[in-house]
Formats: sequence, structure tokens, C-alpha cells
Amino acid sequence: MSAQSEMSYWELIKNGILKENTIFKLALSLCPAIAVTTSLKNGFFMGAAVVFVQVMVNLTVSAMRRFIHPRIRLPIFMLVISGWVTVVNLLMDAFVPDVYAEVGLYIQLIVAFASILARAEMFASKNSLAPSLFDGLGMGLGFLFALVCISIFRELLGKGALFGFALFDAGPLLILVLPAGGFFAVGILMALFNWLYARYGTKGQAG
Repeated sequence: MSAQSEMSYWELIKNGILKENTIFKLALSLCPAIAVTTSLKNGFFMGAAVVFVQVMVNLTVSAMRRFIHPRIRLPIFMLVISGWVTVVNLLMDAFVPDVYAEVGLYIQLIVAFASILARAEMFASKNSLAPSLFDGLGMGLGFLFALVCISIFRELLGKGALFGFALFDAGPLLILVLPAGGFFAVGILMALFNWLYARYGTKGQAG
């Protein structure tokens, strides 16, 4: 693998985490960002499920791209997404049933995530396996990163705990674990992320 290829793959990962972060930059898939981030455990597993689905969908669509007729590409993409969501749904039900009991509905809703369909249409269907892998990994990790940040913010300040372990009394910020507080938390972190990206993330590009 050439140095240029390695740099390109690294740029694809950074693009998904920073420049086109699903939640903080594109404001997509906000429903699970509000619903499952009341605890770090739930947020992490939801994010990990999206990483798996995003990578596998990109790889599958890339591998099949020459055999998919353009007129039926979107239904085919949805079938591919549904298949991989079913796989991760069954895996979580089998191996982390306690988490699945709380986030199972939202795992199934991954089928409708615009970000996954968009990457299949815009990138994986036009590129080979390796770039599609790293694009899917970057977009998935960006979603996971956002959910972990939101979960830490809400669980720590709303419950005084992390990963279910109590650290201090929740106090008056208990509202953060309620739906209204979820919107408040996402708004604060989205503003902070975009401010930091505007201040520091574009310096290398400007140079």
C-alpha cells in the first residue's frame, strides 16, 4: 500500500469523524442520539452497532456495484441495510440482552438511517472495496464518537454516574436524562463541536 493511499484512507476516516460527523455536522439520526444516550453503556453499544452496519453495508454495496441495475439500486441498498441490521439485531439479543432490552427498537430503526443509505449511494456504489471500507469506518466511528460524547455528558451530569457506576449525587441536572434534556445536551455539544472544528479543525486545510 502506498503512502498516498494510506493518507487517503486516513482522510476518509477523519472526514467521517470530523468534517461530516453524522450528528454534530449533518444533524442526521438525532432520534437515537436523544433516546439511547441516557447512559454510556447504551450509547456505546448503539454506536458500535452502527459502525458494524455502516462498514458491512459499504463493503457489500461496493462488491455488488457492477451487478446492480441503476433503476433498482435504492431498493437493493435498503435490502442490504436490512440484512445487516438483522444480523446485528440478533447478535445483540444473544450476547447483550440487557442492553438490547433498552435499545432494541432503535437498533431496528438503523434500517431507516439516512446516513447509511446516503453513503451507499454516494460513495460505496462508486468506489472499490478498500475506500468503501474506510469511508464506512469513518462515518460509523463519527456516529459512535458523537453518541459517546452525548452519553457521557448526560449520564455524568444527569445521574452522577458513568457506565452505571455512581460517582456523585445527580443534583438539579436530572433534567438531562429526560427527552427535553437530551435535545438540550445535543444542542450544547453540537455547538461546542462546531466551534472547536471551526477554530482548530480547519487549520491544516488552510495551510
